[in-house]
Amino acid sequence: MAKPEQSVRVGVDVGGTFTDVVLLNESDGSLAFHKTPSTPADPAIAIVQGVTEILARERIPASAVLFLGHGTTVATNMIIERRGARTALITTRGFRDVLEIGRQTRPHLYDYSQRRPPPLARRSLRFEVNERLAPDGSVDQPLDSDELADIVRQLQAANVEAVAVCLLHAYRNAAHEIEVEQAIVEALPDIYVCRSSEVLAEFREFERTSTTVMNAFVGPRVAHYMGRLDEQSSSQGIAANWLTIQSNGGLMSSAAVRRWPVRTCLSGPAAGVVAAARVSNQTGENSLIAFDVGGTSTDVSLVLDGNPVSTSERLVAGYPVRTPSVDVQVIGAGGGSIARLDAGGSLKVGPESACAFRGPVAYGNGATEPTLTDASIVLGRLNPTALLAGAMPIDAVAARKAIENEVARGLNISVDVAALGIVDIAVANIARAIQSVTSARGLDPRSLALLAYGGAGPVLAVSVAREVQCPRVVIPVAPGTLCANGILQGDMAADFVKTVAVVADDVEWGNVRRAMDDLSRQGDQWLAQEGVEANKRIVELVIEARYDGQSFEIPVEVDASDLTADAFMGAFHAAYKDVFGYALNSRAVMAINVRARAIGMTSKPQMFVSASNGHSPESHRPVFISQDKGWEDTTVIQRDSLNCGDTVSGPAVIEELTSTVYLGLDDKLIVDEAGNLIIEVGEG
Repeated sequence: MAKPEQSVRVGVDVGGTFTDVVLLNESDGSLAFHKTPSTPADPAIAIVQGVTEILARERIPASAVLFLGHGTTVATNMIIERRGARTALITTRGFRDVLEIGRQTRPHLYDYSQRRPPPLARRSLRFEVNERLAPDGSVDQPLDSDELADIVRQLQAANVEAVAVCLLHAYRNAAHEIEVEQAIVEALPDIYVCRSSEVLAEFREFERTSTTVMNAFVGPRVAHYMGRLDEQSSSQGIAANWLTIQSNGGLMSSAAVRRWPVRTCLSGPAAGVVAAARVSNQTGENSLIAFDVGGTSTDVSLVLDGNPVSTSERLVAGYPVRTPSVDVQVIGAGGGSIARLDAGGSLKVGPESACAFRGPVAYGNGATEPTLTDASIVLGRLNPTALLAGAMPIDAVAARKAIENEVARGLNISVDVAALGIVDIAVANIARAIQSVTSARGLDPRSLALLAYGGAGPVLAVSVAREVQCPRVVIPVAPGTLCANGILQGDMAADFVKTVAVVADDVEWGNVRRAMDDLSRQGDQWLAQEGVEANKRIVELVIEARYDGQSFEIPVEVDASDLTADAFMGAFHAAYKDVFGYALNSRAVMAINVRARAIGMTSKPQMFVSASNGHSPESHRPVFISQDKGWEDTTVIQRDSLNCGDTVSGPAVIEELTSTVYLGLDDKLIVDEAGNLIIEVGEG
């Protein structure tokens, strides 16, 4: 019998191996979870399939879906694989080669094998036009309309699919860029066009050009993907429009994604960090290290004082992108990471991954190369019979044979020790990423808790914690679908920026005030367009500033209501001292950029997870503990049988639909009021 009419919210996270779906029933706050294999060739297939499957399983009609949100890797994968649109660039005469000149920074100073990735707009498709704006936005040289018409004809002859328009100082005055855009749209209406004054209205020519070109490069394919997603979900009777989580952790509509696809480059990981911040607030662990181990990669991030750590610039596949995003370190270490011996006979794990095509050997899809998941199955830490609450049969014999053939025999060691070595190497790789993130900010991992999620994170969590000396591990509810859960907790958000570049004194403060007012209006207008009610709109302002003579800025959060130049300078001195340990109170302060984040608050019903898998609460199986201890008969507990206040001592295994938690020797676990598992890490 079908359930009575109700309203539900659905969050979807697309991973390299699995697509995770979380369904929230708004009437009672109950959560349901589902996983389906990803379809990298067309992610929309797995997304819609996963949503329809969970609706059918829960006997909920498609008409009950009022919210659809998802995290996507479509733009990121296009950049990594360089399979975006055929992209042209139109720029001011003399600036054709900005993309190749770049900056003098060399991340790998002594590695002569390192090469910059090729520009996303090849040189033959980069066009110069006669025009010139002064740094204050005034016109030095008018736009040559005849030359522009000739460029448009060349674009048509070159069969380009996308055009990035990036003219000098357009962040001050967008008039020439708008004129170029209009000429292209009128002559070539099927071409995707974006301009820097809309994508990134701030100075620094290289970063502005790089970000705008990347937006154009991924634009047509992302627009096509969003169109397919809307069509397929609509064909299933789902009326709700898709929202996408962007790199800054906020949600935006399909229309906004088509306009700013570059803002989705860290879509999936951002959702996880949003949820991690909520878990941080639940547990009282105000600052923690979050690590998400999926099938293909591991994402490491920080939550400090209850908020995700953010950055305004990062590299995506070697290309600089200047757009606000959560600060995530990504490494090629996941459950599908392939273990093999290199030419020197040393054991390597990743970054190559079995992904969703074949997966680990134990999945029975024809793979022959052992993975991290195969190693955990051989050790008994993952269920050697079936995963996903029995829905996915496991061939432990095949996994054992693959490790013997590909690893153990070549190293002349036992299969058990080889499997443990695979796990240890993956743990060491993740630990290095965590140490780089924490030490870069002067943080000591020994003072922080470790939040583990993703399908493969909890089974490695206590091993990683011991490696980096974190005293506690937090395993959230349904850790394998935390990113999808984070999408349900996100707010609508968009970032806007304006370069002012003035001394922050009483004489120039009017320019800063006007920029704050303009951006506040822009943000409010965008929220109105997105359908956010007036009482749910918030616009937060930040001024990026530096001392006169310096090259880079630090952000200062401000309240625009009654902010004076003197008050801002005082706030800047304090913020500078927090970052660097001193302040130069007598030196002039330059206000460079004003940033606004427009936030549309969404409803966030209470959530809880009810028992659902029907398994017996406790059993036993042998687990390989360590080389010294060997195999031990170990308690296996179903997570949904645990209640608030329950405790478990290691060694033990806690199983659930979305993931598996492994407790080593001396580890102790307690269930908190929100259902999180808090583990005190022992010596192991």
